[in-house]
Amino acid sequence: MLLLEAIQRAEQLRKELKYHNDLYYNQDAPEIDDFTYDKMLRELEDLEAEFPELVTEDSPTVKVGGQAGAKFSPVTHAVKMESLHDSFSFDELRDFDRKVKEAVGSPVYVVEPKIDGLSVSVEYSNGVLSRASTRGDGEVGEDITDNILTIKSLPKRIKNAPAYLEVRGEVYMSFESFTQLVKRQEEKEEKPFKNPRNAAAGSLRQKDSTITAERNLDIFIFNIQQIEGKTLSGHSESLEYAKSLGLPTAFHKSFDNIEDVIGEINNIGDNRGDYSFAIDGAVVKVDDFSMREELGSTAKFPRWAEAYKYPPEEKETTLLSVEINVGRTGVLTPVGVFKPVLLAGTTVSRATLHNIDFITEKEIRVGDRVLIRKAGEIIPEVLSVTKHAEDSTPFEFPKLCPSCSSPVVREEGEAAVRCTNTDCPAQLMRHLIHFVSRDAMDIDGLGPAVLEQLVSAELVKSPADLYKLSFEDILTLDNKKEKSADNLIKALEKSKDNELYRLVFALGIPHIGLKAAQLLCGKFSTIEEIMSASAEEINTIDGFGGIMAEAVVQYFSLDSTKRLIDEFKSLGIKMKPSEVKKEGGVFEGKTFVLTGTLPTMSRKEASKIIEDNGGKTSSSVSKKTDYVLAGEAAGSKLTKAQSLGVAVISEKELLEMINE
Repeated sequence: MLLLEAIQRAEQLRKELKYHNDLYYNQDAPEIDDFTYDKMLRELEDLEAEFPELVTEDSPTVKVGGQAGAKFSPVTHAVKMESLHDSFSFDELRDFDRKVKEAVGSPVYVVEPKIDGLSVSVEYSNGVLSRASTRGDGEVGEDITDNILTIKSLPKRIKNAPAYLEVRGEVYMSFESFTQLVKRQEEKEEKPFKNPRNAAAGSLRQKDSTITAERNLDIFIFNIQQIEGKTLSGHSESLEYAKSLGLPTAFHKSFDNIEDVIGEINNIGDNRGDYSFAIDGAVVKVDDFSMREELGSTAKFPRWAEAYKYPPEEKETTLLSVEINVGRTGVLTPVGVFKPVLLAGTTVSRATLHNIDFITEKEIRVGDRVLIRKAGEIIPEVLSVTKHAEDSTPFEFPKLCPSCSSPVVREEGEAAVRCTNTDCPAQLMRHLIHFVSRDAMDIDGLGPAVLEQLVSAELVKSPADLYKLSFEDILTLDNKKEKSADNLIKALEKSKDNELYRLVFALGIPHIGLKAAQLLCGKFSTIEEIMSASAEEINTIDGFGGIMAEAVVQYFSLDSTKRLIDEFKSLGIKMKPSEVKKEGGVFEGKTFVLTGTLPTMSRKEASKIIEDNGGKTSSSVSKKTDYVLAGEAAGSKLTKAQSLGVAVISEKELLEMINE
């Protein structure tokens, strides 16, 4: 490759890798799988090896992708939390073995599973857990002590402990906990986490530790970073010592030659479907600490360890049928039913087909042979059609709701197809689950199991019926005692005093999420004002668009909605005006649009800073926009801002404006 081509390709790879680093490490919302990312990183490594002049100080090949966020206190690591170099073939592992032997002689290797989670440091002072932090960029992480304390398997005190101990571990979410979490998210029609790793990372970086506690996280300790009062000579010894202290450690085995190491990696890979947690590879480490010291590290990786990454498993099967599920907002979701196939250790027979556009784009037809895999080793997904069935015809989306036989519609510009009947039975359960959820009416004690009993007993046919329940009604349910029935009645009464935005969000209006509900109720202080507002009036709200405004008007124009609101009023739901935010702040009256990857914070964190200082954030650039906060790889929003003459600022300038 010519130098000019190498420069252009390296720049493109760096930009893409930094973008995906931000999504993966800081926003817990990756767009590509680990294997694809690792291949891109390897290509950049090879380019920089061939053309050393291309290496930059902030290249993803020399810098860990995470960074300390603004919502947690920073923690500087006394011992750098390094990343691992990846191998994708056994020949690469043999090459690693050759380099180690050339440097230190004949090592013993320890082989462990590579848990797919979030790397953390945990510190104990005189046997008491004193601090925990994320890896961040390897040198500075985030203080997450309160959230680590929610992990039941991690001891908060250890007996016979050294004066000081710092261990490194991997926080993860088990398949069982992940499946339950995704089920809850789907019932609420929230965007589910893509895989257990993202779920663990998102849960561990919650500001509210009670949310973390609900997620059932777990941890494996895989390294002792620092210790005072005891001398350890090797990795295997250190793991056994950690285990003796009651710290949870993953299984590991030792070998004195690379071929046995490769055999163990194959064994771990063959059995990964039997584990209760996700792994994306295996790790090979030199056991002897004195050898490790002699081998040292590169700017990013230790030379005494190597990670072998397993490729995603893909298999062909036959699509037998397509089922249609109806969600709480009436959205019809197609689900593929396949001839069962063993994939990543479990039998797969179903997978979402997302929407009609997904089916059309991939030309999916009943009877086709399709290629499927598990995204993140857990969620089945269709990659492509490998062969159409004979005489197959394109799939036709139903024109009537499969639950209530009402007509379905697809609004312009939307992928979703919806049932037009707001009283559709299939929507009721999902609607009720959303209505009582934490961000909506927040009615404690009304979980899916209780709601299902209430619906089955025909005690509840709409959200308003919840407020008609009597103490005696609740006692008729399974496992309900007087105390829990009393608590539920009190929770229902308490929810009547909620602010208006909670009720608006709870109603489940299409396109109206929590933030939109807050904005709407910030503009209109009563439910009557909202119901009488025109689309033009609603559209003047910063952060609203035409589709959202029309959705609000259409929802409140329905006779069924008007009856429901009247019923809520008669039942004593106060619909209190939202609290007005205190005036003032350097960004009072200013609207910001965020684009690109910021240097030290996520866009979510930047939005919080802007709003805390009196400003507003919007998703689109217009003449009403005061500032565009632009980071690296800013796209069309930056171009539009420049064409409209809107001020463009950097993260540094934003912080300077606050300090001034």
